[in-house]
Amino acid sequence: MKRIGELLVEEFGLASKALEQALNAQKDGDDLIGEILIKNGELDEFTVLQVLGIMFDMEVRKSLPSDIKTDFTDRVPISFLKQHKMVPIVTADETYFAINDPNSFQSLDDLRRILEHETYKTVLAPSKQIVNAINFAYDMTQTSADEVMQDIDDDEDPERLFSEIEEIGDLLDDTSDSPVIRLVNLMFSQAVRDNASDIHIEPYQNSLKIRQRLDGILHDMLSPPKHVQSALISRVKIMAKLNIAEKRLPQDGRIELKIANKEIDVRVSTLPTAFGERVVLRLLRKSTVMISLTDLGMPQDRFVHFEKEIKAPNGIVLVTGPTGSGKTTTLYAALSSINNTDINIITVEDPIEYRISGIGQVQVNPKINLTFASGLRSIVRQDPDVILVGEIRDTETAEIAIQSALTGHLVFSTLHTNDSAGAITRLRDMGIEQFLIASSVSAILAQRLVRIICPHCKEEYTPEPEMLKRIGVAEEDCHNQKVYRGKGCAKCYHTGYKGRCGIFELLLMTQDMKALVLQTSDANEIKKRAIENGMISLQKDGAMKVLQGITTIEEVYRVCQS
Repeated sequence: MKRIGELLVEEFGLASKALEQALNAQKDGDDLIGEILIKNGELDEFTVLQVLGIMFDMEVRKSLPSDIKTDFTDRVPISFLKQHKMVPIVTADETYFAINDPNSFQSLDDLRRILEHETYKTVLAPSKQIVNAINFAYDMTQTSADEVMQDIDDDEDPERLFSEIEEIGDLLDDTSDSPVIRLVNLMFSQAVRDNASDIHIEPYQNSLKIRQRLDGILHDMLSPPKHVQSALISRVKIMAKLNIAEKRLPQDGRIELKIANKEIDVRVSTLPTAFGERVVLRLLRKSTVMISLTDLGMPQDRFVHFEKEIKAPNGIVLVTGPTGSGKTTTLYAALSSINNTDINIITVEDPIEYRISGIGQVQVNPKINLTFASGLRSIVRQDPDVILVGEIRDTETAEIAIQSALTGHLVFSTLHTNDSAGAITRLRDMGIEQFLIASSVSAILAQRLVRIICPHCKEEYTPEPEMLKRIGVAEEDCHNQKVYRGKGCAKCYHTGYKGRCGIFELLLMTQDMKALVLQTSDANEIKKRAIENGMISLQKDGAMKVLQGITTIEEVYRVCQS
């Protein structure tokens, strides 16, 4: 039989020099030749598996099915399968074992005996596919909430709640026998599986409710018994390293989790209420791929102007909107598009939601007096070309940002206002002079997130003329235009929506607009003039997306109603 190196050179075109380097590296360590070639970037894992398939006369699968049966999970520990990188695949059509290393026959024999499936065939599959299948199986079969809550009693041992979260590599691997810990783990794993952005733990007089936010809307998740409230919230506070004895004051903390091989950063906020502490958990996925500027969903006519403003040498670019409207994502996309070795970019944020290579990012920490204002004052002395201020919250921050823009820096920041014109009024309310606003602010982008119609249950219908008028569309404007909605299906949790996109309103500070700002700070007057000059309002952009079949009339009305 030919060796793996010879086959790679002869059958798959591997350079002899690359093989020679890998063989030399193998002498100094225990890695297999295939692993070394993958590390060196000479080959991908699937190519190595194809060669092993030839050598061992085994079938190679590039991907594994997602609809597998999970009845093996109560007999085989998840750690065993992950350690040996193997998983039993049972579907309606076929059954087999998927393994990553053909030499792991001893472990495979053990698995065959445990499951009593001696006749199953064996195939080779990429390690990532195997781990995903394992995570799917064990996540789907996590003890149901009802079963866990039946196990909870009033005498939960406090010592078990204090078990260190750092000891658990992955929450799916946790085998704790504490019902409260299992309930918290179930809560997190379900939220991650559903792609939720927030978890709300809400105590009421005679009940406890847990809800999760999906695509910007809260949905009921779990309703544990009232007596579990104290232990449940204590467990979350322990994980976030908060003071569990302090129940009278709000607290903020962080939890770093790993669920199904996904790293999750959780921001924890507690608030004392009449019936106990209310807890909100914001889930931030560290592995989330940074969205690009072209993927924001901004129409081309506004995209061209926005791109020009973020590449300007100086000025302030503001992004406005309520909490959860995607302001930070837009600013990160803008930063990523201009990030290169020629410029120095520094940010001051609270919190740092994405980590971007090549950019200096500062985390606000009020406990040591590191605020937006003090951080921004120090950043200016770091010779930056571009500055991102997470949010302009006070007059001091606004003044420093404006001075930075007037002294040759490009400044990005956010404001909490309803529309683009409202940002001018907000700055005036902070005490910023009109001539400073006119000379420093170059563009204001207002945005909202609307839910996208689920593609699996999308249907055409004829809306009532009154509904169209709600979002500023005359009946004649949608003549021969199709309007859609989602019926609701299992894939969208029967909401009719799946995913979100932005609607945008871009106010450019032209000479005409600057002259108007010098005269007035009335938001209605500024908005009226901007629309006369060609600005497309949030509602109009939303209406255009309705007529394009992207979202619904109800969604646009929900996010744009005054």
